Amino acid sequence: MSDLRDLYQELILDHNRRPRNFGPLAEANRSAKGINPLCGDKVTVHLQVEDGQVKDIRFEGTGCAISIASASVMTESLKRQTREDAVSLFERFHRMVAPADGVESDPPDMGKLAAFAGVRDYPARVKCATLAWHALRAALDGKEKAVSTE
Repeated sequence: MSDLRDLYQELILDHNRRPRNFGPLAEANRSAKGINPLCGDKVTVHLQVEDGQVKDIRFEGTGCAISIASASVMTESLKRQTREDAVSLFERFHRMVAPADGVESDPPDMGKLAAFAGVRDYPARVKCATLAWHALRAALDGKEKAVSTE
């Protein structure tokens, strides 16, 4: 189990140091901002959605390692996915890091996102891990008002 935790920790650190899909997206036709006022994390998610598919996705912002790494892995996971698949992944990720019924379970199909399962043990960090995801959901829904974790 320790080896798996070490691997997950390294994945998070790597995505924080070298975030994937970081920067503006000139072709974006949807964007949404997310703010975590408690710790100061700020993220903007940019989407290029065509024919119900996320053709491209990028993000910009500042934040802690968990926030940046989560946004980075999220963008890798969602490129070329349908809107429905993106919403489904949002819901599965949220259940993994913040189980509503208190029952912890790691869905077997989370891939690299499983690295964030341990966040559920640190309630203050759940907001960091889900910030970009809430901005994603707002962008998918066409909401222009910034979303907040508070």
